[in-house]
Amino acid sequence: MSDLRARAEAEAEGWPALVLAAERLAAQALSGAHGLRRVGPGEEFWQYRPATQGDSASAIDWRRSARGDADFVRDRERLSPQAAALWVAGGADMDWRGGPDRPTKADRARLIALTMAVLLLRGGERVGVLGASLRPGRTQLPHIAQALMTTEGPDPDPATLRPGFRALLIGDWLGPLQFATDFLGHAAALGVKGAILQVLDPAEEAFPFDGAVLFRDPSGSAAHDTRDAGGLRGAYLARLAARRAELARAADAAGWRFGTHSTDVAPSEALLWLSGAMAA
Repeated sequence: MSDLRARAEAEAEGWPALVLAAERLAAQALSGAHGLRRVGPGEEFWQYRPATQGDSASAIDWRRSARGDADFVRDRERLSPQAAALWVAGGADMDWRGGPDRPTKADRARLIALTMAVLLLRGGERVGVLGASLRPGRTQLPHIAQALMTTEGPDPDPATLRPGFRALLIGDWLGPLQFATDFLGHAAALGVKGAILQVLDPAEEAFPFDGAVLFRDPSGSAAHDTRDAGGLRGAYLARLAARRAELARAADAAGWRFGTHSTDVAPSEALLWLSGAMAA
């Protein structure tokens, strides 16, 4: 059995724990002091209107009516469920972490994506991994978790998007950005809205290295040996800022939102931002 296949199978076996963690995080987010609004249009929508002849007494909202001289009725309707497609980058780069006390970028990205799936499904939306079928209901969660745990290979085909979709793309976005810009262009042409989240380890955010350091690409494809890592900090941070600015411009041009998240920050912070970004 190849190392890649063995790793994929081992990760796939961990999806029940991922589902449990996502459901717990979603419950905490919804009940917290700064609780999230339910994401998605599947919940009941209502508005007040003045009562008219023919409205029954049971239809009147007496609490609202007590504020004035007129009686008011709460009109209710169900909005049509929408569809949300999720994608989390795979590969060796996403499996990196700067210390044993922090999650890998992949682990944090999967947790955030699946927790968003929980929140979207509770809002009545159809949810799935980009390129797979999108379905409503909690029974979809294991399928989403398994797909997120085994993400490998090429970037998803933007042709799998459909008008009316919303999409969430999560990765470290440290590689070539052509996929992101092409994807956003295709999404904009279809009227697809969404959010891009960059997940980085704090070491990638601050570049806290000094002295002699051998930098190796996690995939083993490149290495750089330096005797003055601290001297590279300014150039590195400038390039990171420029990359983020490029992603933000591309997202804004497509009507999307771009945000960042560090793995030493509580995932609830990313969820709070995404709840607004995905609802925009």
